[in-house]
Amino acid sequence: MTMYEDIHKEVRRMTATNHKKRIAFQLSAPEVGEIYLAGSFNGWDPTVRPLKKQKDGTWKTTVTLEPGVYEYRFIVDGEWRNDPGREERRGNEFGVENSVLRV
Repeated sequence: MTMYEDIHKEVRRMTATNHKKRIAFQLSAPEVGEIYLAGSFNGWDPTVRPLKKQKDGTWKTTVTLEPGVYEYRFIVDGEWRNDPGREERRGNEFGVENSVLRV
């Protein structure tokens, strides 16, 4: 590769990185023991993204995402739930709905 190609590649990488956004997910559930986030952005893996419980009983995590449309759900003590703070929903193959996020 020439130096110009290396620079061009780095500029493309930086531009792509700059379009990503940190998205905060949160759920108020002081009485539960654990919450995970699963969605189209992490292969629907129900164990990969735990939320951290805050002192006020709100659970939070952040995910860095490219612009696009994503579907997700919370797993609250083993039970799949929608995000009550997100109105847009889309049906899935299990006969329930997923929360929809537009970045």
